[in-house]
Amino acid sequence: MRLISHPVLCNYYVTYRCNASCGFCDIWEKPSPYITVENLRENIRDLKRLGVKVIDFTGGEPLLHRQLDVLLREAKEQGMITTVTSNGLLYPKYAEKLRGLVDMLHFSLDSPDRDEHDKSRNVKCFDKVMESIQIARAMGERPDIIFTVFEDNVDQIKRMWEEICLPNNLILILNPVFEYNGVGGNLSEQTLKELLWWGKQKNIYLNEAFIQLRLDGGNHVDDPICKAASTTIVISPENKLVLPCYHLGLKDFPIEGNLYDLYHSDEVQKLVALEGKLPACEGCAINCYMQPSFAVEVNKYWWKALPSTIKYNRIKGTWKQMLKI
Repeated sequence: MRLISHPVLCNYYVTYRCNASCGFCDIWEKPSPYITVENLRENIRDLKRLGVKVIDFTGGEPLLHRQLDVLLREAKEQGMITTVTSNGLLYPKYAEKLRGLVDMLHFSLDSPDRDEHDKSRNVKCFDKVMESIQIARAMGERPDIIFTVFEDNVDQIKRMWEEICLPNNLILILNPVFEYNGVGGNLSEQTLKELLWWGKQKNIYLNEAFIQLRLDGGNHVDDPICKAASTTIVISPENKLVLPCYHLGLKDFPIEGNLYDLYHSDEVQKLVALEGKLPACEGCAINCYMQPSFAVEVNKYWWKALPSTIKYNRIKGTWKQMLKI
């Protein structure tokens, strides 16, 4: 029995452009426009009708969109929960404009060591993240740090936690690396078990279902855990609906001002029905799609995800918002 029968999350790619070029990501390589405010207004109307509660304004680097504050305000006015993840390069410049508009603000940091982090991003942004943390906290924002975990940086978690997160009362979000299209990577069983230990520490968030899924070999097409297409709506910078997910991206459909009817069309629903069952879905463990998938049915992944979800929302004080989903 499904607990969730409609999309709850929208991954809204405001642009694929980025001012960094991380080796574990290929989004920045794509040519890209920027979304328009007019398209967003049309789409938010339909996203609300479809049942979406959370909009993740993503990219690329979302702060490259010079009207991001307008986009966020439109979403907030429609009662949406908003999330933004940034590399920090532009946050000091736009922090005041974004004030109070981002419910879940995340800064990406790959190492507590300046040179290591900047090398992984191919741009000097460590100091900007540190500056962004102080600016955000001074304005009463509660940012989180997202740490993408690889085999070669798992030993940096302790320093990241002790030197950056605890002194600033920030949540350290452990984001296990995933592999797709030859990009990213995988983690050893030893590292996965080490992550489970860290996930139980103060001010650290780790969705334990991510670990269980990897120990189980990822999504399996004969009994898929992935519910990406039915829980998450992906909109591209070209104002297209992307299915079954961004990373697989088998097909995109021009929205043309009517996302609601497009989503319910036979052609789209045929692709939605194939979520997690396509050949490329075998072994998939992409975090951004598995997170909402774990909430769909009561199974072992639902139970594994529950404690970390409770912990995060207790620390952030976002229970009232999340209970509306």
